[in-house]
Amino acid sequence: MNKVNLEYIKSERKSRKLSLQEMADLLGFKNASNYYKYESGEYEFSANHIYTISKAFKKSLKNFFVS
Repeated sequence: MNKVNLEYIKSERKSRKLSLQEMADLLGFKNASNYYKYESGEYEFSANHIYTISKAFKKSLKNFFVS
């Protein structure tokens, strides 16, 4: 089973100098705190979330998963 690579998402977000709030806005979350719960692993990103992030970052979906 593949798991979402949370470190990759966090690293890519930081390299693009995107705030937690900007990511929350991208995914339609109410606030940065909600987004943080996903990025920290408390909640699980949906397939749609990962797809949206991959398009925004212009990265292949395979980069977002680890075996």
